[in-house]
Amino acid sequence: MREDETVGQLLRDARVAKGLSREILAVELKLPLRHIEAIEADDWAALPPGRPRPLARQLAERLGVDLDFHTGAFQTVPGVRELVPPDPRQERLERLVMGLLTVASVLVAAWLVVPGPSLGRKPSATYLSALPKTTLPPPPAPSTSPYPVLGELLPEAPLNEQGALISLRSMDTCEVRLEPSPDSGGPAQTHTLRVSEPWRLRVKGPFTLSLDNAGVVNVEVAGVRIPHGQNVGEAWSGRFDAEGHWLRPAPPPAPTPVDSQPPDDEEDGTKP
Repeated sequence: MREDETVGQLLRDARVAKGLSREILAVELKLPLRHIEAIEADDWAALPPGRPRPLARQLAERLGVDLDFHTGAFQTVPGVRELVPPDPRQERLERLVMGLLTVASVLVAAWLVVPGPSLGRKPSATYLSALPKTTLPPPPAPSTSPYPVLGELLPEAPLNEQGALISLRSMDTCEVRLEPSPDSGGPAQTHTLRVSEPWRLRVKGPFTLSLDNAGVVNVEVAGVRIPHGQNVGEAWSGRFDAEGHWLRPAPPPAPTPVDSQPPDDEEDGTKP
């Protein structure tokens, strides 16, 4: 390894040595192709914030590259945090606080275990007779309502006066663009989906939903899962009406069969 060799160069050389293409790695690792290209080009700004080091390690593990061995090169990847040396005064203060907490816990336990002078004495009969007699209220009748009892969460309605509910959950980074219809007058919205960060919102009126990496996104509109059928790295765009129904594009018309005409007797020179 050369001293000036970067992480991107190391991973690119390892990929070429194994005879793998970027497209094959994108499918195997379920990563957008542009992320692999950005890593090999050391273009860390093109990756999502906080993801350069995890993505580089994921690609290195697939290619058999030990980034811990190439410490100098891996230090250039954004996300390195320098360890702050411990403060002796802070350590002494923490030990003192822990000691005080331990002593306090022992005292509380002793106070609970050792009975006091008034513990263990039975109250007199006159004291018990002087207490007011109380009766417990009867238990409530079982509910016959179809709705959940108090304390349970009601499911969110897929469609109400605020519009259709849109739920997006991604297995990787994906750019989302939501464009309401011109009649609704609402502004377009863009959002970056990340792993385990679902995006839920409501849209009133017709709208268009666009994904740049649709193969990693589960789409649900108005309580119905949308089977867009796209693969990793492929874009997708769909139009929906005000009730959240997917307006699928019409399939192309089937080709019209051409009827074969018998040859004309006069044209081919034959006579009846």
